[in-house]
Amino acid sequence: MAALEEGFTLSAVPVGAGPNGLLGVEQSDKTDQFLVTDGGRTVILYKVSDQKPLGSWSVKQGQIITCPAVCNFQTGEYIVVHDNKVLRIWSNEDVNLDKVFKATLPAEIYRIHSIQGTEPLVLFKEGAVRGLEALLAEPQQKIETVISDEEVIKWTKIFMVFRHPVLIFITEKHGNYFAYIQMFNSRTLSKYTLLLGQEEKSVIQSFSASVDRKFISLMSLSSDGCIYETLIPIHPSDPEKNQRVVRSLLLKTVVSGNARNGVALTVLDQDHLAVLGPPLPASKECLSIWNTKFQTLQTSKELPQGTSGQLWYYGENLFMLHGKFLTVVPYKCEVSSLAGALGKLKHSQDPGLQTVPHFVNWETSQGYGLGSQNSEQSKRILRRRKIEVSVQPPASKQLLSTIKKDSEKHIEVELCKFLAIKQTPDFHTVIGDIVLELLGRHKAEPSFYPRNSLMQLIQTHVLSYSLCPGLLEAALEKADVQMLQLCLRQFPDVPESVTCACLKIFLSISDDSLQEAEINMDSVSDYSDSVQEEKMEEQTEILHNGFNPEEENCDNCDRELHEKPRDAAEETTSCPVVPKRAALLNAILHSAYSEMFLLPHLKDIPAQHVTLFLQYLYFLYLKCSENATMTLPGLHPPTLNQIMDWICLLLDANFTVVVMIPEAKRLLLSLYKFVKSQICICSELNKIEVSFRELQKLSQEKNNRELYSIEVLELF
Repeated sequence: MAALEEGFTLSAVPVGAGPNGLLGVEQSDKTDQFLVTDGGRTVILYKVSDQKPLGSWSVKQGQIITCPAVCNFQTGEYIVVHDNKVLRIWSNEDVNLDKVFKATLPAEIYRIHSIQGTEPLVLFKEGAVRGLEALLAEPQQKIETVISDEEVIKWTKIFMVFRHPVLIFITEKHGNYFAYIQMFNSRTLSKYTLLLGQEEKSVIQSFSASVDRKFISLMSLSSDGCIYETLIPIHPSDPEKNQRVVRSLLLKTVVSGNARNGVALTVLDQDHLAVLGPPLPASKECLSIWNTKFQTLQTSKELPQGTSGQLWYYGENLFMLHGKFLTVVPYKCEVSSLAGALGKLKHSQDPGLQTVPHFVNWETSQGYGLGSQNSEQSKRILRRRKIEVSVQPPASKQLLSTIKKDSEKHIEVELCKFLAIKQTPDFHTVIGDIVLELLGRHKAEPSFYPRNSLMQLIQTHVLSYSLCPGLLEAALEKADVQMLQLCLRQFPDVPESVTCACLKIFLSISDDSLQEAEINMDSVSDYSDSVQEEKMEEQTEILHNGFNPEEENCDNCDRELHEKPRDAAEETTSCPVVPKRAALLNAILHSAYSEMFLLPHLKDIPAQHVTLFLQYLYFLYLKCSENATMTLPGLHPPTLNQIMDWICLLLDANFTVVVMIPEAKRLLLSLYKFVKSQICICSELNKIEVSFRELQKLSQEKNNRELYSIEVLELF
């Protein structure tokens, strides 16, 4: 028998966690502690037994975590990846992720695996695998491409077999699935084609696996609702040959075949599976445990609030999303027997319950692994030392020699020919060498400024600020607003001081100079909507987010602030800056920053420029307020949160200066009026919050009502 105990809520999913909720739940170096990574910016360490967080770390605004955080069991440190290529390593004592160890890698990372007995392994999206220590020793090393074009990694898992790590990852291409087995003791990579058999039209929705001494048992849950098993040999007869393995039916129709979301499975032990999904087309999602040996359903738990199809398990706990909350469900699995599978096993004080291991992880040694030859002290020193960009062998000596002596036009022609060649795995290092060579000559010869060549290199999407900091310095020196905008859009690691330097140029450059510049206008739409203006003229009063500031709904609203609402409206019907300057300022709004490091630099901006920027932000806010979605038109417009954050930043840094400027008085009063209106709205909503809670309680108790009833609800 198997049993699901009463679950409990560990945490709520953050609002900005993304459509999939969480990226992952990973074991820490202590048994009862787990790292929870949301799909946005935050990693939280929880102690499950106490149901409380022990620590929380976030990347700065504008950055996005792209891989679940893991624990390095050899050092006790934590590792996370943001923006696909930037790796961060920190410990419990660290508070700010901006100040911890950072390494920018040359290729995008799919997942970092960490398991007891070996160092963490980094799996790149192109299929290459590296040990963490070797990767940190040479961050810009060549990363080879293992999988073919259009092949995408769908799932991956790591095991320990005979004290050595074994990594499996599944890829998909045009509906065909492939399994790659990486053995690290023999350094061999084997590829298998998964033959679907008779269910060729089904799509695999979830994977899980277990391992023994000879085979990896790969479980797959398909869109037909059935679970299939594929046995993959750990030691292939011919590693160089693409071999084929066939799936066999293990469990039939464990979930509804119509289910497209909220479906997952995981192997609990050699005889039990946990499955997430609706058992019938019209039923709600359920968490169930199946006995694969006797093909029986052991237990099931309904999830009325739905789930996202994410399921993790460690020890005796299952982790899943139930509604908007991360829920922990303890479970027990008994020794598999026919009586237990049929529910006829008598329970006693010693029912034979056993603790379910995470996987068959036998012969694990703490001191044995890929990086065991290095001492722990040397590893920590390695992480914290500044890693210099290593000198890479040039891909084209002819191009580099051309840069040293030829004209800008000739260099541009040769560069176009070079970029037309098929990219090699070391393409990013070659591009970095070319940029450094161009900037080196520019520094030696100030009249030499190969702008067109630099623009082409930036658009290869392989550069970053840390790789070529001199690029932005040269653009700032030349006031090249087009290049500055492109760098802000492409580089994920621009320092706050450089961001403010760009902002100063964007605000101070003349309109005539902007007319000659070629600016990307994707983030700017035609704000002068004639229909909206006509409606504005016909209105006798102005509504801000459904609130009329002239009504006497709020006793604390200052009446003198609303004497001339039409004047404020007239001031904001037109954008205070030209469209090209608006596009440049939007690039600033989209840039990543840390408030702690940004505020000191914002104080250096002249007061008149601060006022102009505030007027533009206030204009954007009013445009957001014109529609119910609170969004701006355009392909990549600023978000409401970005607008409000920058208004607060500018006022925090410059309020004592701006408040003394007569030109900014009406703007500050308008901002004050908006804040007061929002406070009034929140106050009114708080008054009816208790009533809504009571209504919710009544709706939850509807099952206790009779077939017909009359109820009277009084709201005070």
